[in-house]
Amino acid sequence: MERLFATEKLGGRSLYRFQAVTVLVGICLVLCYRATHFPAAGSGAGRVAWLGMLAAELWFGFYWVITQSVRWRPVRRRTFKDRLAARYGEQLPSVDIFICTADPQSEPPSLVVATVLSLMAYNYPPEKLNVYLSDDGGSILTFYALWEASAFAKRWLPFCKRHNIEPRSPAAYFAELEEPRDPSISKEWSFIKGLYDEMTERIDSAVRSDNVPEEIRVNHKGFSEWSTGITSKNHQPIVQVLIDGKDRDAVDEEGNVLPTLVYMAREKRPQYHHNFKAGAMNALIRVSSVISNGPIILNVDCDMYSNNSDAIRDAMCFFLDEEMGHKIAFVQHPQNYNNMTKNNIYGNSFTVLSHVELRGFDGVDGPLYIGTGCFHRRESLCGRRFTNDYKEDWDRGINKEKRELSINKIEEKAKLLTTCTYEHNTQWGNEIGVKYGFPAEDVITGLTIHCRGWKSVCNNPTRAAFVGVGPTTHAQTMLQHKRWSEGNLSIFLSKYCPFIFGNGKISLQHQMAYSVYGLWAMNSLPTLYYVIIPSLGLLKGIRLFPEITSPWIMPYIYVSVVKNIYSAYEALLYGDTLRGWWNGQRMWMIRRITSYLYGTIDTIRKLLGLSKMRFEVSPKVSDEDESKRYEQEIMEFGTWSTVYVIIATVALLNLVCLVGWLCQILTSGGRNMPLNGFCLQVVLCGLLVIINIPIYEAMFLRKDRGRIPFSVTLASVGVVMFALSLYHYFEV
Repeated sequence: MERLFATEKLGGRSLYRFQAVTVLVGICLVLCYRATHFPAAGSGAGRVAWLGMLAAELWFGFYWVITQSVRWRPVRRRTFKDRLAARYGEQLPSVDIFICTADPQSEPPSLVVATVLSLMAYNYPPEKLNVYLSDDGGSILTFYALWEASAFAKRWLPFCKRHNIEPRSPAAYFAELEEPRDPSISKEWSFIKGLYDEMTERIDSAVRSDNVPEEIRVNHKGFSEWSTGITSKNHQPIVQVLIDGKDRDAVDEEGNVLPTLVYMAREKRPQYHHNFKAGAMNALIRVSSVISNGPIILNVDCDMYSNNSDAIRDAMCFFLDEEMGHKIAFVQHPQNYNNMTKNNIYGNSFTVLSHVELRGFDGVDGPLYIGTGCFHRRESLCGRRFTNDYKEDWDRGINKEKRELSINKIEEKAKLLTTCTYEHNTQWGNEIGVKYGFPAEDVITGLTIHCRGWKSVCNNPTRAAFVGVGPTTHAQTMLQHKRWSEGNLSIFLSKYCPFIFGNGKISLQHQMAYSVYGLWAMNSLPTLYYVIIPSLGLLKGIRLFPEITSPWIMPYIYVSVVKNIYSAYEALLYGDTLRGWWNGQRMWMIRRITSYLYGTIDTIRKLLGLSKMRFEVSPKVSDEDESKRYEQEIMEFGTWSTVYVIIATVALLNLVCLVGWLCQILTSGGRNMPLNGFCLQVVLCGLLVIINIPIYEAMFLRKDRGRIPFSVTLASVGVVMFALSLYHYFEV
């Protein structure tokens, strides 16, 4: 029987492997030089600096080897939906779709419902679709927005399917087009757009006033759940079925069945820990089990709308494949953003990660679970171990004939599954569902599933399955990467370290692949050392690299040049610009000395019991001035932050060191510090100065509100002066 999907090797691997082998040789020669050319005894600060350089280069070499696990044999998956249709027709499994939101201020309800509507409009039997929104903010505003969306869906879904439009998020669709591509639908298009604009205005107006008008509250019994005294952190469980897909009256304007639509706000009480997004996911698993119980679960962040109406059918090609489908626990899609600037100012496009690294992970028994855009097999998510005789019951699920209770009684039953005490003395969050105890609950859950014997696949179709909103300010970017790096490092330093927990359960290469992200944060200290100490060495005449006439300089030059050339080639190959690649290199350095540094510090503090785990929601909105600067590709700072002090200090220190070295050269005629001995240090310091040009502009030239505040500049000047005065007393 013909397969429902094909696996193809990614091209260009021979070239990559050749350069990787030569780079490895270069790294070994660099380490050999560092170990055999230790400074003579009595050189004081020079010996200490040399040891630090050795430690940093050892780490960089080790980490580079680890990263080869996700680059050595990437694969591409290709699905055959025509074969799926011929084999199964519309007899496909039910799918439960989970969307999580937490704060109506950071995640506007109008944005959330656009995502919900896109997920309701799949090219998939609507009676097999069940959409669940978890609102961890417990906000009547979000419930109101979903109620509005349930009414609009009766017109939006037929419009989408009638004209086969893409994308099916009304916000994204109408933002892309000022008028329809097909003039014959112009009148209908304008009518639907008008309805959507009116709906979003009503939702946004309610959010601005922080109130749902009384005349609207009488339209659905669910509004009665919000009484005086309810807060986002103290409220009863709420489960409301807004559209019952099993009800014959739940149809669109053309008489077609609508997908089931459910609102859930699990119980919150100040004295109980709620386990953040992982707790919400587990509550959704339980609630859906009594309403629809679909064998496949799709989870999506509230800002990641469906961009491909055939994404579910793509996923089914993997799960229903007769040869390998029974082994697959989840199908992961990469994250894509629709608001990236042309030159990727904050380095958030993830093009290389999506096209190479995630596919490389796929070539080693499957990618990690990244928390959104992922189709799960319910049984594997709920703790089932893979066995060779496993067979899924795709007809499983709750249909109208099986339902024994009325929808009101089902709602009451579901509420009992979302109370604060329901999980006490159970295996939820441990052996069942999404795991608790880590900021990166998605990664640890995926690792556990792999260690139970399951496989996963990465699907990256030509038309992205999901598209979201990326960070548009420096602060949002730093917060996002701090959370990711901290969460992954917490896993690596726990009993779930891939090399310990995965030993004997997954391959060594798979353990290494998980460690690529687990060790993100640990790159902070060697990077911080490398961008400070060589530059300081220029002022004291401490030589830390081979002379330009020495043959030992070749490995340094080769490794640096080849790695960067290949990095730029990959970026250009997958649609980035050269300037975008350069911006990515800047942000790579900045993230390492800020987000990853803070992630490392916070992880250590938690291990020592000095702090508790927190989950900070990344804002999905920016003010008008910030948005304008983002579109103009001007870096955003604007407020006081220790993160900005670090960035400004490193930039200023390198500038001072380079200028100071040049002054010494000019005054001494090059006798005291010949260029021959300091060439690589000067080049490194110079590159750091060039890469930090936007930082200098934000410190000294810009006048807009997004500049680096004067207080930050003053603090960084003080830190630089202190560092230089302290360094002055070190013996060379």
